Amino acid sequence: MKATEYSDIVIIDETEPCPYLENETARMPLCMPLTRVSHHQTDERLAKGFRRTGEFLYQTNCPSCSACQSIRIDCEDFEFSRNARRVLKRCDARYRKEINDLSADAERVALFNRHRRERGLAKRETDIDLEEYIWGFVRSCLDSFEISYWVDEKLAAIAICDLGKDSLSAVYTYYDPDIRSDSLGTYSILKQVEICKARKLRHLYLGFYVQDSPNMLYKSRFRPHERLIAGRWVRFDKKE
Repeated sequence: MKATEYSDIVIIDETEPCPYLENETARMPLCMPLTRVSHHQTDERLAKGFRRTGEFLYQTNCPSCSACQSIRIDCEDFEFSRNARRVLKRCDARYRKEINDLSADAERVALFNRHRRERGLAKRETDIDLEEYIWGFVRSCLDSFEISYWVDEKLAAIAICDLGKDSLSAVYTYYDPDIRSDSLGTYSILKQVEICKARKLRHLYLGFYVQDSPNMLYKSRFRPHERLIAGRWVRFDKKE
């Protein structure tokens, strides 16, 4: 089911260089919902492979590639491994966690830019500014919130999330690139799994998994998970 089957306005529908794979062309039409997206409809959209950026929703509709697979963790069946419990114990002792409405300030923008630039994730040479951060993350068409992680009064990481009736979507996580030993990206996913378990949410969506993109491989380590392949959710257990 494509976005045109919903009451959306297509804002941008152009091809662009793929952000994940070299020499591939991407097409990800940005659509603005005309009506309020309920929690139930959020679940439905996520299950069909939609993602959010700012006030817009999109699906991949690339002309010659289908490498992007939506990936979600089955939080009902997910069990924390011994290593996962060690990460949680170590980081819970060090970081203060806050859950609040989405917000934007100079500290968040600076940390976002550092994370993207120093981890080689930037798609362009220039940093984003406060207005671009607001448009990209804070303005939302869904029920969204942020999880912030702090060491004393210093911001260490932000996880931006969208909430459905039975699911949570990890929109974007960024963290201080100088903190390497604590596995903050992994820790953030584990904390979101904890939230899902506490709220009895079935699925945690992790965005896209692209097998040939090194930046995406970490997502496949969380099992059991499911990937949306050719319109069908395929389960991957602990051992394939």
